[in-house]
Amino acid sequence: MIRAAIIGLGDISFVHLDGILSNPEIQLAAACDLKEELKSRVPEGTPFYTDYKKMVAQIRPDVVHVCLPHYLHYPVTKELVEMGVNVFCEKPVALNVAQALEFAALEAAHPEVKIGICLQNRMNETTEELVKIIRSGEYGKVTGIRGFVPWYRTPEYYSVKPWRGTWEYAGGGSMINQSLHTLDLMYYLGGEVSKIHAIVGQTNDYGIEVEGDVVARMEFANGARGLFFATNNNWTNESVQIRVAMEKGVFHIEDSTLYQIHPDSSREVIAKAPVLEGIKFYYGASHARMIERFRKAVESGSDDYIHVRDAVMVIRLMETIFRSAKEDKLLDVI
Repeated sequence: MIRAAIIGLGDISFVHLDGILSNPEIQLAAACDLKEELKSRVPEGTPFYTDYKKMVAQIRPDVVHVCLPHYLHYPVTKELVEMGVNVFCEKPVALNVAQALEFAALEAAHPEVKIGICLQNRMNETTEELVKIIRSGEYGKVTGIRGFVPWYRTPEYYSVKPWRGTWEYAGGGSMINQSLHTLDLMYYLGGEVSKIHAIVGQTNDYGIEVEGDVVARMEFANGARGLFFATNNNWTNESVQIRVAMEKGVFHIEDSTLYQIHPDSSREVIAKAPVLEGIKFYYGASHARMIERFRKAVESGSDDYIHVRDAVMVIRLMETIFRSAKEDKLLDVI
């Protein structure tokens, strides 16, 4: 059994706490947040701190879950790693490529400490099955891939936590906060992306700095074409959709189900993934699986988890999208 602590008791902490508390091999050793009133979000009797350094020094947990705003992911993780603590960090890994490379260098400099990055949708059963299909070669190579994220965020989403609407603290809007997982899966499934031409904008009138709408055309190194579309300006949160075309077949993920699309447009169910209960159903339900994988890695010493180095590419893709939109031309991925 390992002892886990959590820093940050905001929205995403509920999903992490569920993954910790439902796992008989993990004990919640402590929690930390600057707001003492959030103590009620953890089980009664859980040691609670407002100073995470003091928490780590006194509790000495085996792993700390970092569930803080984006701009704190790297600096807080750096402090924890230098204290000798394993870290399981929420996405994004960084606000930009320069910081992501610093983070990767930190990981390389501290092989004695494990840093897991929470890109949990790679562990959805639908994603895992599609990876097997692609790697089998049965349907030939990937020729096209599309990612579609039609979500909605209210004005209150930004006004309650103003950092979300700023470049300095969020690093972006719909792309880094809501659709990063989909962009990551396009790379994970389709392989290296070589060029991108994008349009980035904001069609709401909330008065925030960051983007709400993204359209990007991608050219993959293997010759495949890709299309990425994400918005926070839909009327509701609909299912993420990912479609992968191969030389001999087409596959589609929607509503936590992997389908094969036949030539007559009929759909055959190939795999289903569990659905997260409650209003955040569209997050996917693989946090618990990823938390368990990291637990096993900490206990066994294995490298079977998503490293910082694995999470850098999606930051490269986002930064290229922003640059392409600004320059209005097709650019090489940085």
